[in-house]
Amino acid sequence: MTILKQTRHDAETPRRLSMAEIFESATEGPQPLRFTAFDGSATGPEDAPCGLHLKSPRGAAYLATAPGDLGLARAYISGELDLVGAHPGNPYPVLAAMGDVQFRVPPPRTLALVARTIGPDLLHPPPPPPQEALPRWRRLAEGLRHSKTRDAEAISHHYDVSNAFYEHVLGPSMTYTCACYPHMGASLEEAQENKYRLVFDKLRLTESDRLLDIGCGWGGMVRYAARHGVRVIGVTLSREQASWAQAAIEREGLGHLAEVRFSDYRDVPETGFDAVSSIGLTEHIGVRNYPAYFRAIRDRLRVGGLVLNHCITRPDNRIRSTGAFIDRYVFPDGELTGSGTVITAAQNVGLEVRHEENLREHYALTLAQWCRNLEEHWDACVAEVGEATAKVWGLYMAGSRFGFERNVVQLHHVLAVRPDPHGHAALPLRPWWNA
Repeated sequence: MTILKQTRHDAETPRRLSMAEIFESATEGPQPLRFTAFDGSATGPEDAPCGLHLKSPRGAAYLATAPGDLGLARAYISGELDLVGAHPGNPYPVLAAMGDVQFRVPPPRTLALVARTIGPDLLHPPPPPPQEALPRWRRLAEGLRHSKTRDAEAISHHYDVSNAFYEHVLGPSMTYTCACYPHMGASLEEAQENKYRLVFDKLRLTESDRLLDIGCGWGGMVRYAARHGVRVIGVTLSREQASWAQAAIEREGLGHLAEVRFSDYRDVPETGFDAVSSIGLTEHIGVRNYPAYFRAIRDRLRVGGLVLNHCITRPDNRIRSTGAFIDRYVFPDGELTGSGTVITAAQNVGLEVRHEENLREHYALTLAQWCRNLEEHWDACVAEVGEATAKVWGLYMAGSRFGFERNVVQLHHVLAVRPDPHGHAALPLRPWWNA
């Protein structure tokens, strides 16, 4: 279907476009999916296994006023757009089919027809779904981002959803970070246990050592280390996580070795730790704060102590936000950059970087399993948090899986040591964790 040139009669009485024509005008590249709309129009292959169905003019207004991922997300989450051919808990097939579709602003002549078709009222943005975070901090100066109060609010938005919801999605490990698969046939639980084993071994932890786990989540690393006789303090800015983690510590009888605090890592008063683990925190702190972040870690390590930083990165070292959808619905204030920036920041505060590796493919596998869990437990998840919020998580996790598969995002481990004043750090030949 194409947008036809106007005849003289058309010029006198301009026609309206169909929704399918508008969709065509706002996209370019291959169209591997079927688009249908409330006005009966359609475009794209009739035999496509996946598609989009626009259900209402309100949905069209969402798409028109926020072209790209934000408008699509608003229309989908509010129920005005259906993803055809995929379960809402696992919309990966539709997102993968859309992977090469590029959204664009239509040409001026087409824009005039779009405005006439949609109508002036619908060119004003409808109120976004209530799941969208547009908090007061967006009106604050850039310099106030990542204050302790603001970070706490951002973390609460993401993690204080419902512990029961996360139990359904994450599985028994309650681990919301990239797993490390020892082989392709490994289960999610095996892979998460293997991730903790890998971090533990890289940090050369042994019985009676002291570990600080910052951004500890539901305490998976804390409990793993404590089971091996390590004394551990974990900190998180999520009150829900801290409560769940401390209860799990007590259930396992690990209270004499481990504790999880509802606290900012910057407020930990103890020093002299043998190791610091940071698994999934760096994404939240802001790139401009990397120097202060690594200084805080360095100052809490003993000389010769190791730090393992596990975080999502970009394949380049430009600083970019996580995108409009993720920023407003999932991770407020999130920023990503490349592993080179992470390494440089660690080096510039005097830490010696000893090893780094990219576990990108492992995160794609992890996210695929989380989506399967959400699909399998869909009714329970909807009962716990509501359909719209459950759809946010399906969209986020499936889209993230696609991003890791396409190398849009990566997952890096960076291992560093605090050397003595002469620059020495007594470590065995690497990689000791594979010895």
